[in-house]
Amino acid sequence: MEADQFKALFLQTVHNRDNPYHPLVWINGDPQIGAGTYIGGFSEVNAKGAKVKIGQDCDIASFVAINVADSHRRCIGLAEANDCADIEIGDCVFIGSHCAILGGAVIGHHSVVGAGTVVRAGVIPPYSLVVGNPMVVKPRYYQLDIEARERAASADDSP
Repeated sequence: MEADQFKALFLQTVHNRDNPYHPLVWINGDPQIGAGTYIGGFSEVNAKGAKVKIGQDCDIASFVAINVADSHRRCIGLAEANDCADIEIGDCVFIGSHCAILGGAVIGHHSVVGAGTVVRAGVIPPYSLVVGNPMVVKPRYYQLDIEARERAASADDSP
């Protein structure tokens, strides 16, 4: 069996579709994913029922769940359908391994989400560090360092 035949059979077997990231990344719905973004194996991006927008040049590690749907109220009989809410991840965001990004989350550009963090609905400012469950947000944690680096690069480019 040729490699492309094996890949097609594998994707069919695991109910997945081909994507530019990894054969073991599950993409559901139609998320908007920016150029230069990496998504590691065994991650899922579920955009069924709401919008997912992931910026450019993000690094999403393995075993990350980005999921617009919350089924717990439906499962216990308190709702007829899943609750769904949009997710937005800015440019140049790092999301560590084994994180869950849940519906309603907005993560500002140049932020870092530490491994194992559960990000719930709410707005995280740009340049932030987010860690833990429950999550702790350190707003603008990286802002001064990044701005200093950008100023230094601009100074290097001047004649």
